[in-house]
Amino acid sequence: MNKTTISYKSSNLLIEELKKQENIEILKEGNFLISLFNKKKYADVYFHSGNLDEKSIENIKNSKITITNCFASMNQIIAKTKVSHEKIKVIYPSINIEYKKPKDVKAKICEELKIDVKTKLILFTAKNFKTSGIKEFLDICSSITYPDFKIIIAGEQKQISALQFQLPKYQNLQDKIILLENYSNIDDLFLASDIFLLPTYNKSFSSNVIKAMFCKCVVFLSIENDAKEVVDVFASMDSPTDPSIAFKIDAVLLDKNELKKIKKENKKLALEFDLKENLKKINYILENV
Repeated sequence: MNKTTISYKSSNLLIEELKKQENIEILKEGNFLISLFNKKKYADVYFHSGNLDEKSIENIKNSKITITNCFASMNQIIAKTKVSHEKIKVIYPSINIEYKKPKDVKAKICEELKIDVKTKLILFTAKNFKTSGIKEFLDICSSITYPDFKIIIAGEQKQISALQFQLPKYQNLQDKIILLENYSNIDDLFLASDIFLLPTYNKSFSSNVIKAMFCKCVVFLSIENDAKEVVDVFASMDSPTDPSIAFKIDAVLLDKNELKKIKKENKKLALEFDLKENLKKINYILENV
């Protein structure tokens, strides 16, 4: 069997799944002496992520196909490397979580957090609170007029501890904020929540956006982030401080039918990024390398 060689800067769900296939071989970096006396080998397929540095450009120029996770990245690659458009393929980040009925999960979470099951939940979670827009998130939430909502902020201990110094500024949110430190099952928080709000400054594609859509959340995301490609205009924030978002959240929370409709549409769209679907897409590409 002819094997397809792949290389990558950092692994992801799709690459880990590909590694299990017999037709795939991972091209490992040779040691210095071997590379000194032998012609350098390049993979058939290179998975690009992160910064477009010299090493990435070298791999892109010498691979048969490059896979990247959004069209913004693809356009940047073409502009910088001048490689043919046909040599770059886009596969959005994969999701692989157990889908459970949001209603059931919400009932369990609400019981655990001692809140009414009818209360609307707005979620914020990120590795780096500051660059992901926690201040902007709180500013937006403090302008929401819908009465019955709670804010769930989940993250690592270090992030939560730093955040607590900012909270006294938001007096009108004191009884609404729930801080969850090192919460064991973040996926359940997505399934239980109604809205996922991410006014981030980060450019790199936030896979949490796809997860939130899959879990039937209404998503609001700043256009700084590459994940803007998978959300509609209504969900896009002109900037992390977009003043219209609080009004949009109010409008969605007040209209049950609209809330239900957006949740359903988001789930349908996110199914396209299921790990099994993305595996089909990549295997089709590999067959034609």
